[in-house]
Amino acid sequence: MKRFWKDARPAPRRGGWAVELDGKPLRTPARAELLLQSRRLADEVAREWAEVDETVDPRAMPLTGLANAALDRVAPDPEAFSATLAAYGETELLCYRTPAPSALVERQAAEWDPLLGWARRRFDVDFRLTDGIAHVPQPEATLTHLGHAVAALDPFRLAALSPLVTIGGSLVAGLAVVEQAVPADAAWRAVSLDERWQLEKWGSDAEAELGLENKGRDFLAAARFLELLD
Repeated sequence: MKRFWKDARPAPRRGGWAVELDGKPLRTPARAELLLQSRRLADEVAREWAEVDETVDPRAMPLTGLANAALDRVAPDPEAFSATLAAYGETELLCYRTPAPSALVERQAAEWDPLLGWARRRFDVDFRLTDGIAHVPQPEATLTHLGHAVAALDPFRLAALSPLVTIGGSLVAGLAVVEQAVPADAAWRAVSLDERWQLEKWGSDAEAELGLENKGRDFLAAARFLELLD
């Protein structure tokens, strides 16, 4: 879509904030009005539209994309959406450790153990760890408690949790970012540890580095979206 508007700005609505382009409300792909929870988020979404050059590039508008997802994809059936994310607890990244080399073993422990420790305290759960990639089932109570934590989130927070979990592969790290238990950049370093290790070990790979950079950008954009909801 080519740019057709001159002005993009937030506008108050009953129960939230809209974004208007030349006085007309911005709508989602499903044609719902883009009604946002906070003025801060509306300001940033409006900024994304104000900064469009000639053609809309969705990759440069992550906050708009997450807001669209919250309203069009999550809100119609949040229970089903949350169940899909909660299922990542069954294959929690932080539970799958490498048996070697020792340097990576130590780095995984240093970056992953604190996150699991937080989840144990926060949700009163425990985890089964394994050395290798063979599936290890997590305790049923753990999956239930984590599932309840996900289901308690509103559609906007579920929309933001989705990339945190699907990009990183860790439900625990995603929930830690949602609850502001760890800084987003620390969570990203944790879930990207194995990929960063491979780049360090095997040297520069432009394609792999670009892929990791793109994933990191999307991960941190989701965390920023969460910050703007309050």
